[in-house]
Amino acid sequence: MNIIQTSNAPQAIGPYSQAVAYNGLIFTSGQIALDSQNAMNNGDIRAQTTQVLENLKAILESSGSSLQKVLKTTIFLADMNDFNALNEVYASFFGAHKPARSTIAVKTLPKNALVEIECIAMA
Repeated sequence: MNIIQTSNAPQAIGPYSQAVAYNGLIFTSGQIALDSQNAMNNGDIRAQTTQVLENLKAILESSGSSLQKVLKTTIFLADMNDFNALNEVYASFFGAHKPARSTIAVKTLPKNALVEIECIAMA
């Protein structure tokens, strides 16, 4: 098992790793719209989704993987009314690659984020 750590994404705000690699797979922790300096992007759902996906991209690339190697994402949304806007940004990052995905509505997220995304990718 290898712990993944990059300064190009926000540092963990609790007792967890940005990601863990094991047996050819990378498991990321959920990412919210913090930048690499741990400052919160308080923009709308499009801005926050963009920041979250940039964070995931940085974490995956630091381990030699990429968004194109993502097998599954799990998305947590504070408001399911943001689903369509989230999908627009999400599609711009993944293009024709369409990983398996779950989207779950939640009451609140850390730092009152609008969205949190985690993923499993091939190394």
